[in-house]
Amino acid sequence: MIQVPYYPLKRVVESYGQELQQATSRVVESGWFIRGEECRKFEASFAEYCGSKFCVGVGNGLEALSLILKGYMELGRLEPGDGVIVPSNTFIATWLAVKAAGLVPFPAEPDEESCVLTLGSVERAVIHAQFSRIRVKAVLAVHLYGRLCPMDRLRAYAEDRHLLLLEDAAQAHGASMNMPGADGSQKVCRAGNLGDAAGFSFYPGKNLGALGDAGAVVTSDEALARVVRMLANYGSEQKYVHEYVGENSRLDEMQAAVLSVKLPHLDADNARRNEIAKRYLAEIKNPLVRLPKPAVSLVDAQDVDSAAGSSAANSLTNNVWHIFPVHCGFADGSNCKTADGSSCRDELQKHLASLGIETLIHYPTPPHLQKAFVDQYGSVSYPKAEKLAREELSLPLHPFMSDDEIQSVIDAVNRFKVDC
Repeated sequence: MIQVPYYPLKRVVESYGQELQQATSRVVESGWFIRGEECRKFEASFAEYCGSKFCVGVGNGLEALSLILKGYMELGRLEPGDGVIVPSNTFIATWLAVKAAGLVPFPAEPDEESCVLTLGSVERAVIHAQFSRIRVKAVLAVHLYGRLCPMDRLRAYAEDRHLLLLEDAAQAHGASMNMPGADGSQKVCRAGNLGDAAGFSFYPGKNLGALGDAGAVVTSDEALARVVRMLANYGSEQKYVHEYVGENSRLDEMQAAVLSVKLPHLDADNARRNEIAKRYLAEIKNPLVRLPKPAVSLVDAQDVDSAAGSSAANSLTNNVWHIFPVHCGFADGSNCKTADGSSCRDELQKHLASLGIETLIHYPTPPHLQKAFVDQYGSVSYPKAEKLAREELSLPLHPFMSDDEIQSVIDAVNRFKVDC
């Protein structure tokens, strides 16, 4: 029986050969470990890759988001107690970042098929916030599982209402979509260049992952970039001169060097993820398993805006498949329930585990039902988020899967049966 790990980090590291060892050795030999040339090099490269003007390396993805919000508070764009629209289904870091900045997370339900926010769900959430006497000043769009939110429509909505449009791009490195330009033309823009600012995580399991915690703020807002860089460095631009009440959140030289090695491979890795996802979508056929919405292929190589880069351009889509989520239910959309009334998702996970296939659940409990938030939000039901949490199961999908591993996953899912 072939064993299929969910995301074998050792295999990922080994795939880069000697490049990572050479990069880390270079940092050790330099004797410089914080705020040095490696960080400056990666910041410039990643900003260019995203098509934005600025990148500020920080400690992790949560701090990237909170620093964006705190930066806009220092700039007067946000005030304590302002509301920020967040998805009801997301990793809790999205909500934590809003709370850490002294703002109010206000949930919007996702689209069940794409699992991300829609314009309609944001509009409804803003209306509900008004009834709750919460002044919404920002929308924090999460590109969940690697799928982009409809940022063209959200940006038009945000601009019309003078709202900040922010990206939680922790799972969407390299994803792209067509966006309207100032002259009315269309251009291809990557995550990180779809709103006012974006927060990225480089946690080791991400499409672009470090060898530890790391993150970045990406924006074309020069004032924000300057404030974020100061806030992340004890509120200081000049040593021992502190303009803001800051914190310590910096991308260290080792992680920056690792990310610089991996960034040139990102488009090819994402293209491989898309190939595997296409096989899953075409070959998994089980009425108990609802597959995710297919990715949309957006551009050909000759159409890519130069700011977004051209490497592997024909692979760029609105979904980079950080996670391949399936949901337990009949093909017609009705729920499959086991005798105890729970989703048959857990039965599917046990079935796959018995065949040597490792899976994960993203995420078993939505934020409003977590102990950290339940007192404030638990009295309100968010049925779509709760349904997705009951039914979601993540299949193995990464650029280093063998064809035998891919086939094993497909065959195992197709063999799943349960009495409903």
